[in-house]
Amino acid sequence: MGIVRTTESRKAELEEIHRQLLQTIGRKGIKRNLTEDEGEEEEEEESERLVCVTSGISYLGFAIVNLLLNRGYSVRLAVENQEDLEKLREMEIFGGRGNDRVSAVMAKVTELDSLCEAFHGCRGVFHTSAFVDLGGLSGYSKCMAELECRATEKVMEACVRTESVRKCVLTSSLLACVWRNNHNLPHILDETCWTDETLCTQKKLWFALGKTKAERAAWRVAGESDVKLATICTALITGPSFTVRNSTASIAYLKGAQEMYLDGLLATVDVSRVAEAHVRVYEAMGNGACGRYICFDRVIDRGEEATELERLMGMQTRFSGNVITDSPAWFKLCSRKLSRLMLASSRCVRNMYSNPH
Repeated sequence: MGIVRTTESRKAELEEIHRQLLQTIGRKGIKRNLTEDEGEEEEEEESERLVCVTSGISYLGFAIVNLLLNRGYSVRLAVENQEDLEKLREMEIFGGRGNDRVSAVMAKVTELDSLCEAFHGCRGVFHTSAFVDLGGLSGYSKCMAELECRATEKVMEACVRTESVRKCVLTSSLLACVWRNNHNLPHILDETCWTDETLCTQKKLWFALGKTKAERAAWRVAGESDVKLATICTALITGPSFTVRNSTASIAYLKGAQEMYLDGLLATVDVSRVAEAHVRVYEAMGNGACGRYICFDRVIDRGEEATELERLMGMQTRFSGNVITDSPAWFKLCSRKLSRLMLASSRCVRNMYSNPH
């Protein structure tokens, strides 16, 4: 069962986003006086750094937004309903003095024209695929899996139709890699592995099915266009208040957790690392760093770790009871591709600051 999100909790969540945005904008939003030529150059440079983040006020979406602002980007938050947009506008953080680096628009992820309008003028798109059960009750259903696929396909089509968009980073899931039919497979599981959709249907693993179908749809569209695509296959996203702010996705991810746990495939990743992975990959895409990337920072492979994760989730999931714990895992997860890219990116940043001229 999901966590019912009241109007009060949603308001508190948006107020926290307001506070964090003001902190970020306060650090980065002051502009110097420019000559006319310098102003034109800066305007052109800023247009090159304008990006759109779908589900921009979701748990992961906002983490990406915050990091992008800290790294000097101008960000357009795409929200999916008028109520959230109006609440954000009431906060008076958009369009004010020094606040022109962040804006918000409403964009229906299943409507092509709406997406094209949201993406207009942006050089890149971060599609975080943050689907939630608005009633907080039914969790992630088969219907939502189909919706996820259709929406991602629309997002990619909008990227292709929008002349300014050159790159897209899609939030996929580790679940799009790990569910396969038998154990006669390579021991090392990396970004070359794909989940079997038929198996997901048989086991009613709708979250895994939705992420797999959505990612495959994205690659189909990208393969027929000039838009560069990268996908981040994330483990269970954790971090401050994740069981409240990311409750539906967390519960849906953990369906089948006992089997993943026994196979050594149950992993978590902090939301800050996921956000950093998205931005680092985006920045490296100009040098050909496209493709799939597995993103995790911890594998749950001991009984006490499984118990702790269950405790964090409260009564919403149980997967470690009545199983043999601390036994050798069948598979080993590998995120070497992403680790190498992030290490190389960190070195470039250090070199830039140590050798500014």
